Amino acid sequence: MVWLTIGRLNLKPGPIMHLLKPIFEIEREEALGFAAGRGFGLFVVQGGPDAGPFGSHIPFRVDTSKSVPVAQFHVTAGNSLATIPDGTKCLLAVWGQDAYVSNDWYATPDHVSTWLYEAVHLSGRVRRLSLHDNRKHGDDLVEAFEKRLLPKTPWDLKTMEPTKRETMLRSIVVLEMEIERIEGQRKLNQHKSDKDHVSVARHLVATGEPAAIAIAEKMRGLRPHLDYSADGEAETPASKK
Repeated sequence: MVWLTIGRLNLKPGPIMHLLKPIFEIEREEALGFAAGRGFGLFVVQGGPDAGPFGSHIPFRVDTSKSVPVAQFHVTAGNSLATIPDGTKCLLAVWGQDAYVSNDWYATPDHVSTWLYEAVHLSGRVRRLSLHDNRKHGDDLVEAFEKRLLPKTPWDLKTMEPTKRETMLRSIVVLEMEIERIEGQRKLNQHKSDKDHVSVARHLVATGEPAAIAIAEKMRGLRPHLDYSADGEAETPASKK
């Protein structure tokens, strides 16, 4: 059982994400789209003084058809999160690719090694849906993720052996969180000079790591006018004439 009081913790109302610099902030609608596009995150509930926080990694679907967007997901019936009372405030943390940046990769001196990433925090009050809603939730969630595999023929719950399917559906608890707060942060060295921006992007690609290459692509997207070739300088093609 998860205790939901925060005890004597001195938590003040306010942001659910510490924003390092205003330039890193992801606008609300874009942040929600980022989270929906990922569809996987860490669902966290604050436990009691002795229990601490409790969380599970879950796939989810965002529904924006209502006046307040909702995130819908499920946990197994044996998960302590299945017992949380309706109205409990919770956090859903979602992240994308990330990559380490060495201090040596900057073109100019006196920087600090850092980590680049994208992340979004969604928070709000959660409620349990009835067992009757489990099938629709399952169909909607499967449909959302199967669409990503097109042109593959989408798989459907109806193809399962009925008894096995119903047993599976009875073994989960569907939760729905009204998304009251949306905050996102995209830390891609936006505050650095063009020269440093180019140098870091090149070094990230040189690692050969897929996540690092993905971050470098996003950096190039922020300043597409720069020359990222191996022998190029951090200047526009026009300025090199």
